[in-house]
Amino acid sequence: MVFKRVLGSLGVGGPVVDTILDREPVRPGGVVRGHVRLRGGGSACDLEHLALELVAGVEAGYGGEEHEGGVAFDRLRLGDGFRLDARERRDIPFAIHIPWETPLTEVSGQPLGVVLGVRVELAAAGARDHGDPEPLIVRPLPVQEAVLGALGRLGFGLVAADLRLAHIAGTGQRLPFHQEIELTPAPQYLRDVNEIALTLLTGPDAMELVLEADKRGEGSGALGRHIVRHEGLEQRDWTGEVDSWIRALIESRATHTARDGRTNAAIAGVTAGTAAGGAVGGGMVAAGLGDALGNLARLGNLGGTGGTGGTGGTGGTGGAKGLRGSGSEEEDRG
Repeated sequence: MVFKRVLGSLGVGGPVVDTILDREPVRPGGVVRGHVRLRGGGSACDLEHLALELVAGVEAGYGGEEHEGGVAFDRLRLGDGFRLDARERRDIPFAIHIPWETPLTEVSGQPLGVVLGVRVELAAAGARDHGDPEPLIVRPLPVQEAVLGALGRLGFGLVAADLRLAHIAGTGQRLPFHQEIELTPAPQYLRDVNEIALTLLTGPDAMELVLEADKRGEGSGALGRHIVRHEGLEQRDWTGEVDSWIRALIESRATHTARDGRTNAAIAGVTAGTAAGGAVGGGMVAAGLGDALGNLARLGNLGGTGGTGGTGGTGGTGGAKGLRGSGSEEEDRG
């Protein structure tokens, strides 16, 4: 797709900018390629700089409103101090690396309602203007698919996948926001927990996974952290391992509940309300997301995990067939 923007703040008859992206989906840590096409206006124009920005539609904290105009989370300078003659046409190729913590926009073919894009910035004569963002499609890495696929096989449901303008204390988070995937529990956990929030903070060597239970319930939620490396995915029993993480989180939550003097009856009441289809407060609830994790359950039947997806494109989706093994790091809040 192409977006065309006459940069009106640079004057009538100013430059026209087309940004053309390769439309292949990318994975966190991958590369997006394309080119910026400049067309000169009615007269020559001295351009101070040309840059690209990665932007995301992010909420300003839990339950907050969307940050107007999006949050820029990476930037690539394409040129400084050059002249664009009248009617001149110039193509500038680019390759912009996608940060490892870039949130997912699509899971198992299901859009998550997350808005990411690449936008151009052009400055001339002391004025600066932005083009409209060109949408990005970001799909999971194999390590993310392994965890999400296990959750799908265990019976969890996907409620929402919001971006939060906040830092998770005690983690190695680098971006100013993180993606929070809200899950309804599988039937076997309904008596113990009414909601689970999942955050996947991926890096070049490993992924830091943060699980939080009953975040919108009474009291503070229990927290569990796990480190999963990219290699060796096929040697792990992901369904059993993720189940053990959830059960450890439930035990941690019970400790929090006892510490706060809450009763199991009160917990059951909250759980029953959620199980009956109670409304989900805070953040965006995207229609149709309930099918996404169900589709992800099929990832366990795909062959080979492939690479870490660092080069972008559609290669290396892989799956988690016959996975065995374990290993994690846990930590609870409070």
